[in-house]
Amino acid sequence: MNAFRQTCAAAVLAAGSLIALPAAWAAGSSGTSSTYQTERAMCGHINQDTAACVREAGAAAQASRQGTLSSASPETYRQNALARCNAQPAQDRQACEQRVLGTGATTIDGSVLGGGAIRETVTTVPAAPTSTY
Repeated sequence: MNAFRQTCAAAVLAAGSLIALPAAWAAGSSGTSSTYQTERAMCGHINQDTAACVREAGAAAQASRQGTLSSASPETYRQNALARCNAQPAQDRQACEQRVLGTGATTIDGSVLGGGAIRETVTTVPAAPTSTY
């Protein structure tokens, strides 16, 4: 009978610790938890598959808890974008680089949160000469 009581007491203590664990975890990582909740709340309001959005928010929260969440420098992002211009045909590379750098007659519309930033560069091309007969 005494062994039965000890087993029951151990089970109650284990169940109690499992119930308290999420609360303790949330208290210890309130910044991560609140960021996750904010990102998770946005999932229904952006142009992305909701399931994918929730997975990404969860993965980012996990990486943050593990200390492996990082971000590249703006210069790294710029270099990556310019490297993608190298895949363009030679006649389109300059326009691609202008869009990335925001030079020339480039306009930027939209946002990443809204589904993407649209960069447009207008290039004036002289009309082909016409021949009159």
